Amino acid sequence: MRRRLFFAGFAALCACFAAVPARAADVDLSIRFYDKKVYHVSGASGEPIYVQVTLTNRSPGSYRFKLADERVFSIDFDVRSLSNQSLELAEYIIRRRGESRNVYFREITVEPGESFSFVEDIRNYASLKEAGSFVVQARIFPELFRESSLNSPGTYPLESNRLNLNLRPPALPGPGGIPFQMDVETNAVLARLSMPPDEVVAYVLNGRMKSQWEKFFLYLDLEAMIGNDAARRRSWLNESEEGRLRMIAKYKEDLKSQTVDEDIVMTPSDFRVENTSYSGETGTVVVTEWFQIGRLTERRRYTYRLRRIDDVWLIQDYTVTKLGTE
Repeated sequence: MRRRLFFAGFAALCACFAAVPARAADVDLSIRFYDKKVYHVSGASGEPIYVQVTLTNRSPGSYRFKLADERVFSIDFDVRSLSNQSLELAEYIIRRRGESRNVYFREITVEPGESFSFVEDIRNYASLKEAGSFVVQARIFPELFRESSLNSPGTYPLESNRLNLNLRPPALPGPGGIPFQMDVETNAVLARLSMPPDEVVAYVLNGRMKSQWEKFFLYLDLEAMIGNDAARRRSWLNESEEGRLRMIAKYKEDLKSQTVDEDIVMTPSDFRVENTSYSGETGTVVVTEWFQIGRLTERRRYTYRLRRIDDVWLIQDYTVTKLGTE
């Protein structure tokens, strides 16, 4: 009987330790740019500035927090100039927090050693109207945002690392009003130009031959290419907006590593456009491409299918036929 009582007491003691919740001090909050690029001030050229927010539980117990459907009630971004001046709040966050409405949320549990991530657009939180350099820090409110959460003992939010954000002046419109894009590494101006389908394909192939990924991706309709695979298309349809952004980012990385659709990312040693046909919004370009395989040269025929979107031709699909070696 004593033995049974001992083991029962020992089991209860272990259960108590297992149920000890994680302390906020043992939870890391980190942020990073989801898809780092050259950013511009708000306006017509102001694309979203996506930041991935990650909570990592480094404690032996479970960590629980409330995540609101409207994320502005769970997270905040403190954006400051290099002179330590806080930027004004964005109109979006002022409007959402000023509304008299119910705040719906779900409770998230992060187990020991696990992480939980989501993506947010900084432009929803700070008014980015001027070019310059800024420092960004995220704060998460485990019990949802309240004015008292900012200065009441015991309700302080979790704070993240800091990111340096550089905002350029608005991008100048290119031919046909298409905004210029910038290469984040070289600062060269890239723009989707309104040019014929055969020139688009040649531009993409030249970019690949020179290992210039920013040029290779410029005229690829990645969303359409993801949908060309039935399994990926089902996943895409079931994903949220954040999930789709993650899918596009992962697809680009998989293309770079040649783990998916390797035919389109193979590096040709030479190519020749054989035929181009287009009408209305669709076009087809047939190209013969040569690849160096060891001591042999392999020849393939690629048929690229393009669609015109906002007067710009984008590659959406392709087929490959092997023509033998030389």
